[in-house]
Amino acid sequence: MAPGAVPVLGHARQLLRQPLAFVSSLPAQGRLVEIRVGTAAVLVVCGPGEVRHMLLDDRAFDRGGLLFDRARVVLGEGLGTCPRAAHRRRRRLAQPAFRARRMADYARVMTDQITRVTEAWQEGRELDVLAQTQEVAARTVVAVMVSACEEDTALGLIEDCNVVSRGIFRRLFLPPVLGGLPLPGNRRYRAARQRIAVAMARMISDYRTGGDDRRDLLSALLAAGDADSEGLSDLEITDELKVFFFAGMETTAAALAWALHLVSRHPSVMRRLEAEVDEVLEGGRPAAFEDLPRLVFTGQVLAETLRLYPPAWLTTRVAMADTVLAGCHVPAGITLAYSPYLMHRLPELHDEPQRFLPERWANGFDWRRAPGMLPFGAGAHQCIGDGFAVTEATLALATITARWRLEAVPGRTVRPAPSSVLNPNGLYLKPLARTSAGRQAAS
Repeated sequence: MAPGAVPVLGHARQLLRQPLAFVSSLPAQGRLVEIRVGTAAVLVVCGPGEVRHMLLDDRAFDRGGLLFDRARVVLGEGLGTCPRAAHRRRRRLAQPAFRARRMADYARVMTDQITRVTEAWQEGRELDVLAQTQEVAARTVVAVMVSACEEDTALGLIEDCNVVSRGIFRRLFLPPVLGGLPLPGNRRYRAARQRIAVAMARMISDYRTGGDDRRDLLSALLAAGDADSEGLSDLEITDELKVFFFAGMETTAAALAWALHLVSRHPSVMRRLEAEVDEVLEGGRPAAFEDLPRLVFTGQVLAETLRLYPPAWLTTRVAMADTVLAGCHVPAGITLAYSPYLMHRLPELHDEPQRFLPERWANGFDWRRAPGMLPFGAGAHQCIGDGFAVTEATLALATITARWRLEAVPGRTVRPAPSSVLNPNGLYLKPLARTSAGRQAAS
């Protein structure tokens, strides 16, 4: 067992205060290390081979365990949270919503929302970058999910999502009894969950009544069905919308914020990124779906960002039967955890793993097939929305770079802040307009 556990709380203090340092210390203990979350035992899988085996064998290691058990209380049994028994049907029915022909429609919405938010920036006025990227991602996911969603409803969903997300993380490592206490934070958490459920039920009812295909995610889910099974029920659609909303908002926002931070700290990367964007996006126009094949270096910057700061930094599985992993006995029912953050920084997988080197993904190398790269998971349960997230983040990074140069603010310290996702805490940048003259001088 990892050192430092205390009665009742186990390793909760380390996981809440310094989770990245704690997880990063575990490989020194072995390839399979027991920790305690409260009184529950959790096996952290630290070897890349063992992690890959676990993710590919979902019969032996199903989606479940501590993280998913807590997430299902909020998000239900959507595609991103359901176990293997329900996953195949749900994925087959949801897949049409993420096909390439739909992605072009979604990209137009992405470009509109990215432009809407970034046009309001003022030169020289510090930006709370995470708040801005969360607004971009949230507005985009609401518009893609339910195009007819009214502005007030969208803003309410965004606010409630932030409240619930913080609550999920706190409940992950603390005894369940604390979540039932009549504390102000618990009351806000429960009220936000209820408002999200009511808003989504109302939207589904309105769409069923209207019956039109609005070329959005909700329309695609309502139309889902095939010869082998009935379509999705209202409850199933509600669960899918909740998962997509939380995942689509939080993960993309975190990845884009980290990318902007890293570019601002690496002038050579910034110059190369600006050169590519200036060539592809003539006159500083917003990036569009058709530009993606030419935004090669932009994609490499994003890939390297996801390596260093994967939004889903920790996740879990559950052993379905007694088995052996890393030469150790794994009892049925035990939670196993793995950390993409840890995997992505192993020196056995990546040269100079702590450095930000976008060029490591050059020469046409597909970073999503690289050993140990797990920003969207792997195997049958790999995130169905990975293409959506990468498309949005690439369009946003290119569009922002075309118009603005974001400079680091002296005296500001940026630290990773793990919650449901891995966010940059304290990230403020100063936007400077990149006029035509400025672009020429920079080149």
